[in-house]
Amino acid sequence: MAEKLQEYQGITGRLHCAKERYRERLVQWREEHPRGIRQVIRETLFGIPSSDDAPERVTQDGDAGEYSDLFRRKSRMELMRISAAVMGIEFSYAGETAFVSPTLLQIGVPHQQMTLVWALSPLIGFFMTPLLGSLSDRCNSKFGRRRPFIVLMSIGVLLGLILVPNGEAIGYVLGDQGNGNRTEVPSVLGPRSSALDTAGTNHHPWGVFFTVLGTVFLDFDADACQSPARAYLLDVTVPEDHARGLSTFTIMAGLGGFMGYALGGINWDDTTLGEIFGGHVRAVFSLITIIFIVCVSATVTSFKEIPLSELHGNEDLRKPAQSQRLQESFDADDGDVEKNSLHIDKTSYGSLNQPEVDTALNIPEFAHSGEPLSLRHYLKSIVVMPNSLRVVCLTNLFCWMAHVCYSLYFTDFVGEAVFGGNPAAPVGSLSRINYEAGVRFGCWGMAMYSLSCACYSTIIEKLIKRLGAKKVYVGGLCTYSCGMMMLSLLRVRAAVILFSWTAGVMYSTLFTMPYLLVAHYHATGMWDSAGGGSGEERGIGTDVAVVSSCVFVAQLLVSFIMGFAVKAMGSTAAVVTVAAILAAAAAFTATKITYLDL
Repeated sequence: MAEKLQEYQGITGRLHCAKERYRERLVQWREEHPRGIRQVIRETLFGIPSSDDAPERVTQDGDAGEYSDLFRRKSRMELMRISAAVMGIEFSYAGETAFVSPTLLQIGVPHQQMTLVWALSPLIGFFMTPLLGSLSDRCNSKFGRRRPFIVLMSIGVLLGLILVPNGEAIGYVLGDQGNGNRTEVPSVLGPRSSALDTAGTNHHPWGVFFTVLGTVFLDFDADACQSPARAYLLDVTVPEDHARGLSTFTIMAGLGGFMGYALGGINWDDTTLGEIFGGHVRAVFSLITIIFIVCVSATVTSFKEIPLSELHGNEDLRKPAQSQRLQESFDADDGDVEKNSLHIDKTSYGSLNQPEVDTALNIPEFAHSGEPLSLRHYLKSIVVMPNSLRVVCLTNLFCWMAHVCYSLYFTDFVGEAVFGGNPAAPVGSLSRINYEAGVRFGCWGMAMYSLSCACYSTIIEKLIKRLGAKKVYVGGLCTYSCGMMMLSLLRVRAAVILFSWTAGVMYSTLFTMPYLLVAHYHATGMWDSAGGGSGEERGIGTDVAVVSSCVFVAQLLVSFIMGFAVKAMGSTAAVVTVAAILAAAAAFTATKITYLDL
């Protein structure tokens, strides 16, 4: 038939050839998707598997039952659903950074005490987050090890989202007198309210207490929730999906931050929703609360975790993963036995003969030993760690310090160093107007950074495969360092928008690479280039939390050094200069990381 069609000349012949090709592809598609287009749409949009091939292949060698979906590759939509919680977290961050400080100032908290308020969460988080990770590794809940902690931290975030915009009102109910002047907090992209510059005689002890309490709940729990959310992603996906999963995780975070800033920039006072919720701030926090609940619900209902009690001594739940991985290895290489053997030794899930780590679900053997969690074990996990993990933590600390410089002080830098404004100038003066314009313009730069993070995250996985993890890690840090240094030198409006995109590259890098490395170490059971182990039994939840806790240390250190740096340089350009130096230090230590075969 094909030879006969080749004899046709002109348009008619080409149409016949195209028709025949289309018919062949249609037949092939129907063979691959016997359940039809409706099931394909369900799989694409909602992450519902359309084929039982993988579960069947799993259950032939073990009774995995309802957990068989954990041992197969996940679609992009499934990874997005697993990562939805971090989008809700980033929405919460946007509301926090936009409105917490003005709210605290409005109810009478002096500027001098503002740093102490923001230091409470890092102090608590540094000690509590790794402990929560260790508890998560040993959690015996029937709902799994990660989801109970995601729900617990989410409840704390919800309390923060309720208390921050309503703390002053709760104070009035409990007897606060104040001065009766309840000025609404301005939009994040709107003009700064002159009410915030009035010394006033506000006295809101209960209002301050509940607002500060809400701030601690929101800041700490939003940070702490990311560790079990990442560990959950790594647990319910196969190691072959870890890079793609972490990049999806970062994409969702970037999109959440971008849309969160945009949500805060809308003037809700002029809308029906603003009237319903009682003003701009309450409207924003109410919408964020709804979005957060939807996102977290999508994550915790995506895939069931295998309870630790069922894993203890149940080899049937380990065999399916091993069988599935072996089958995929042989399928990938057309049954070449010798080539596949090499393949098994080098893949990210490690050798099947290594007893230290469950290769399917990143479950350490000591988690099944029944030993009670102790403070000694927790401290040992932080102080005593493999050298490779220590270098990863040091690099991540420098990364977070460089990023915190940007995220906490960037708008002030734009207002003073780029626009030449003065925040202490009288209201209505040219210097004050320029500063306020600079702050608003800086917010647009931060929106671009969030968008850049989401965009770069879509390609970071391909870059890792093409260039290798080391080049991507070091290159991302060098890009940010150069961008901040150029911004420090140029100090023009175009540079604010242009070089803010490098901050997105940085954030995507620190959001992905350290956790990919930790997952790789645990999956392979190798912690150095010679193939050696860690020398101790460690849980991936604990190590993810230890790496994550670097953000708390970074926030504390930056809060101490930034004032001295600005005073030494005599300009807020010190903000981006210090960020550039710290990113360069991170790039240097990243060259010392053990990458194995990543």
